[in-house]
Amino acid sequence: MKQFKPYLLLAAAALAAATAAPGRAQENVLNLYSARHYQTDEALYADFTRQTGIRINRIEAGDEALLERLRSEGANSPADVVLLVDAARLWRAQVEGLFQPVKSATLEARIPATLRAKDDGKGAEWFGISTRARVIVYNKRKVDPAQVQNYEDLARPELRGKVCTRSGAHPYMLSLIGAMSEHLGESGAEQWASGVVANFARKPRGGDTDQIRAVATGECGVALTNTYYLVRLMRSDKPADREVVERIGVVWPNQKSFGTHVNVSGAAVARHAPHRETAVRFIEYLASDSAQAYFAGGNNEWPVVSSVKLNNRELESLGPFKADSLPIASVGRAQVTAAKIIDRTGWR
Repeated sequence: MKQFKPYLLLAAAALAAATAAPGRAQENVLNLYSARHYQTDEALYADFTRQTGIRINRIEAGDEALLERLRSEGANSPADVVLLVDAARLWRAQVEGLFQPVKSATLEARIPATLRAKDDGKGAEWFGISTRARVIVYNKRKVDPAQVQNYEDLARPELRGKVCTRSGAHPYMLSLIGAMSEHLGESGAEQWASGVVANFARKPRGGDTDQIRAVATGECGVALTNTYYLVRLMRSDKPADREVVERIGVVWPNQKSFGTHVNVSGAAVARHAPHRETAVRFIEYLASDSAQAYFAGGNNEWPVVSSVKLNNRELESLGPFKADSLPIASVGRAQVTAAKIIDRTGWR
């Protein structure tokens, strides 16, 4: 579990102080628990404050650390909004009752139904605010892209000793494996996962950027990565990063079938939010044109609002693609099946 940095502890003290004084006006304060650890989000939060006058008190930590904090705080939690970066984690928090239902015509109109989670007809419990796709990268000298047009191809015998991924237990992989179980059934997904494991070039380790670099060096022939890690390298001015990009190719998987797997960053109103109306207002802001454009320009993610124009040359250079239309909530739920598949196949 990540340790809170000193400035985060100070922020926590500020949250406690802001919510402890009953006579103090609370409508101009928002307490945000965020697993988005991107410095580029600073401008996003500053813009919200400029537009509304609402000050944001922020706690940043890993998803698991934030969820444990919410559990331990219970009804005394000062959190208003929770931001998490994966459908599996969002689903887990939802079923644990850490979020509350939200009624918002703005959010229902702007965020596609497949990118938000319903709570038995009571309202949407969490909302996707940005998306990233899980693509295949390959070494141009070692692998013919015709061999890796689909996720299923990663299990082909021709790729024996060439496949690299991060641990199957990581939420990004849990979500992909869960999506595959939705498409192929549990048995089919397990057979696929077994084939992928048999093709490993090395034991899974590192993050997505490590997989990309390993493909570029030739240690791996193919790997999986979320697109924003790839675009980050594409936008880098470091010669070593540029060289990595030149050595790899990119495939949008399953364009002739169900489409490329997408995952989300998602926002929810915390179960015991002391500033509920402000919390809803903040999530509605995250669905605004200005905020959605910022997700693309600031952190190389796709907006969830389809009408928003991109202002990111490298992201746009990846071209259009067919995204998997599975409801993201079902992908989150499927993590239970995915975890079983990982255990049985040894994808760790």
